[in-house]
Amino acid sequence: MNGISNIEVNFDGLVGPTHHYAGLSIDNNASFNNRYKLSNPRKAALQGLEKMKFLFDRGFFQGVFPPQLRPNIFALRKLGFSGTEKQILNSVANTSIDLLSAFTSASSMWLANAATISPSNDSLDRKVHFTVANLNNYLHRSQEHLFNAMILKKIFHNEKFFSHHSALIQQKSFSDEGSANHMRISWDEINQGIQIFVYGNSVFNHLKSKDFNYRQTLEASTAISRLHQLDPNYTLFFKQNPFAIKHGVFHNDVIAVSNKNLLFYHEYAFTNQNENIDKIISKSYKLNLPFIAIEVLEKDVKLSEAISSYLFNSQILSKNNGKMIILVPDECYYIENIWNYLNKIIANDLYPIDEIQTINLHESMCNGGGPACLRLKVMLNQEQFKSINANFLLNDLLYEKLKKWINKYYRDQLCINDLIDVQLLTEVYQALDELTQILKIGSIYKFQSI
Repeated sequence: MNGISNIEVNFDGLVGPTHHYAGLSIDNNASFNNRYKLSNPRKAALQGLEKMKFLFDRGFFQGVFPPQLRPNIFALRKLGFSGTEKQILNSVANTSIDLLSAFTSASSMWLANAATISPSNDSLDRKVHFTVANLNNYLHRSQEHLFNAMILKKIFHNEKFFSHHSALIQQKSFSDEGSANHMRISWDEINQGIQIFVYGNSVFNHLKSKDFNYRQTLEASTAISRLHQLDPNYTLFFKQNPFAIKHGVFHNDVIAVSNKNLLFYHEYAFTNQNENIDKIISKSYKLNLPFIAIEVLEKDVKLSEAISSYLFNSQILSKNNGKMIILVPDECYYIENIWNYLNKIIANDLYPIDEIQTINLHESMCNGGGPACLRLKVMLNQEQFKSINANFLLNDLLYEKLKKWINKYYRDQLCINDLIDVQLLTEVYQALDELTQILKIGSIYKFQSI
C-alpha cells in the first residue's frame, strides 16, 4: 500500500438505491439537462464500487461511506405530513413531485461535499480537523450534514488525533460545500502545507451587487480556517472567476484540482489568477516547496469542454515511484483536444503526471458528479491511520459482499414517478439494514431503532 510516513485515504460515497435524475441543482449543467430522465441505480452503485476497487487494486487506501436514508420519511413528518408511509409519499407527491424528489435524493454519494479536512501538521493543536459542510444552498443537500457528522465520528473516533466541528450556521452567509472548494499544496503530508479555500463571493459584497448564484462564501471559508487552527501565513483565499460560475462551475473542483505540489487548473478558475498563483509561489519558496502549476488555457481546452467532460474533477494520486496518476471520466477520452492535452502532459518530463486512466461513471456524470465528487480525501500519519475504524476500509472480501448486495437490492431503472412507490422504501430499508451488517457498524439509521 502507498505511504510510508503518511497515508492518503479516499472515502467514496456508496450510491444509494434511490439514485434518480431530478435536476434539483439548477446551476449544475449535467444535473439540470438530464432532468426526469430514466436512471439506473444498480449500474450507478456498481460503477462507483468499481472505481473504489480499481484504486484499491492499484495499492491506494480506499474507504467506503454508507448512503443516507432516502426517502427521508422522518423529515417529511416534521413538515406536517402524516399517516402511513404510503400515505405520506402520495401526499408529498400530490403537493409537489419535486418536493418528494428532494427528500429522496441520493446526492450524498458525492462525498467531496461532506466536509472540509485539514491534516494534523497544518493545525496548531496537531490534530486532524473535520468541519462537516452545512450544504444549505439546496433543500435536497441540506439534510445531509447530521448523518455525515455521525459517520465521520464513527470512522475517526479517537479524540487524541481527531477534532470534529459541527456544520456552520445554517444561513446563506455561511454557505459551505466542503472539500469541493478546498485544496492543499505540499511537498509531503508530514510537513507544513499551503491550504487554499476557494469561494464564490463574500456575502457582504453580494449585498452590494446583483451577482449570480454561488455556493461557497468567504465567511464560511475563513470560519473553517479558524476552527482548524490554521497558520494564516500559509492559508489562502481565492475567489472563483464569476464568468466560470455563470457558465456552470458551481464548485472549484469543476475547474481546479491539486495533489501534493501540483495544481492543475483552467485559465478561468480564479479572479486575479496570476496574482493568486504568485502567492502560492511565494509561500512555496518559504517552505522550500517545488510548486508545479499546470494552467490549461482556453485556446487549448474550452471552458465548456472542461465542464462537460469534468476534466478537472479528476482524481490525481501519488504513486510509489514519485510520479502521479490522473483518473478521468470516460468522457475525457471522447473529446479529442482534451485527450490530446492529457497525453501532452504525461509526455512532458517537467510534470509529475505520467499515467492517464479512464473510469466509467456515466450514471454519476449524468447527475453532475465525476471521480473527485465521489471522494473525500483524508491525510493521516501512521498512528492516526491505525486508530480509525477499519470496518469502513475496502478489501477484496468487502468488495465482493458489496457487489452482491447491490445486485440483490438495487433496481436497474428508476424514474421520477417511481419515488411514490412504497415498495421502493421497503427495499431501501432492507438494503440499508443489511449494509450495516456487512460493514459491522451497528444501527445507524433511524428506522432500525423503531
